[in-house]
Amino acid sequence: MPRVITLKQVEGKPGEVYYPIQIKEVPKPTPGPGEVLVRISAVALNHRDLFIRRHQYPAISFTNPMFADGYGTVVEIGPDVTRKDLLHKPVLLTPMRGWESDPAGPEDARGFAVIGSSRLTEAATGQDYAVVPEDEVVLAPEHLTPGEGAALPLVGLTGWRALVTKSNAAFPGSNILVTGIGGGVALAVLQFAVGFGCNVFVSSGDPEKLERAKALGAKGGVNYKSETWEKDLAALLPKDRPYLDAIIDGAGGPIIKKTIRILKPGAVISQYGMTVSPKMDWLMQAVLAHVELKGVTMGSKKEFKDMVAFVREKKIRPVISKTIKGLGDLEAIDKLFEEMEHGRQFGKLVIEVDDSEASSPRL
Repeated sequence: MPRVITLKQVEGKPGEVYYPIQIKEVPKPTPGPGEVLVRISAVALNHRDLFIRRHQYPAISFTNPMFADGYGTVVEIGPDVTRKDLLHKPVLLTPMRGWESDPAGPEDARGFAVIGSSRLTEAATGQDYAVVPEDEVVLAPEHLTPGEGAALPLVGLTGWRALVTKSNAAFPGSNILVTGIGGGVALAVLQFAVGFGCNVFVSSGDPEKLERAKALGAKGGVNYKSETWEKDLAALLPKDRPYLDAIIDGAGGPIIKKTIRILKPGAVISQYGMTVSPKMDWLMQAVLAHVELKGVTMGSKKEFKDMVAFVREKKIRPVISKTIKGLGDLEAIDKLFEEMEHGRQFGKLVIEVDDSEASSPRL
C-alpha cells in the first residue's frame, strides 16, 4: 500500500523535544475535480523540518505528511483538469500555499502556509502519492534528475526572492556577498547570481566549502572565523567597483557592523534567516548610508514559475550533498537530519522514495 511519513507525538518542551518519524500505510488517493495525482520520486530536507521535529515551528501536524520539497510524475488526472498535457510528465510541486503573485507578500497572510507537517494545509511531499490542484505543479526542467528536482523548490524559491525580487542587484557586474555557503538557499543564490553575471563572494567557516563555491563560479571567499574577514573581503572586490551592491544573508549577528564600510550607498541586505542569533544590530551608519534591510521568507507562485524557468534556461543543477534511497529507511533518514543539525552538508539532503533497492548513501 502507499505510505506517508509523519511525526510521532511525544511529550517534551519546544527546543528540547525531538519528535520521532514514522511510516504509515494509507489508501491510494484519487484526484478530484481540477486535481492531479503525482507519484513522488524524490523529496528533500530543509532546516524547517529540523525545527519542526524540535517543535520550534508553528502549526505542527502529527497526521499530515512531512516535507515541502518534491519531484514526481503525474500518473492520473481528475475531472475538469485543463492541463491534460501534464499526464505522464515529471513535475515539481509548489512548496507553499496561499501566495499567488503579489511581490510585497502573501495576498492574505492568514492563508499562507508552507507545505509539510502543517495543520494549515494537508499538502506535503513525504509520501508515495500526492493529490494536488493542477496549478500547484510546474513541469520539471528536462535536464534535472529526480533528486536534483526535489532539491530545488523551497530553497530555490527563497533564494530567487532574496536575489531577484529583493536585492536590486541581479545584473551583470554587481558585487554580491552570500553568507554561510553550503546551505541550500545560499547555494541557490550563488548559482542564480552566477547565471545573471554577478560577481559573487561567499563566506564560510570551512575552507573546503569556500573552494567548492569557487568551483561553482564564486569569485572569492572569506572565512568568517577570522576577526578581520571584512578586510579580506574588501581586498577581493574589483578595483573599479570596490563595494558590495547587496548581501544575501542567512546568519544575522554583526553583519551590518562588519560590512558597513564596503556597502555602497543604498545597498540591500536580503535577510532570509538568523542562525547566529534571533536578533541583529542595526547601526546609524547604515541609516546614513541609505542601506535597506529586507526580510525574505519563501515567495509567490509567480516567483516559483519564474525561478524554474530560469533554471531551465541556464541549465542550473541544484547541488546535492547526499542521497539515500527509500522512504521507509527511517534510520538513514534520521542520519540525514543529523548531517543537517551539525552543518556538515554542502548542498541538499535528498531521499529517493522508491524502496526497491537497498539504501546506500551516495556522496
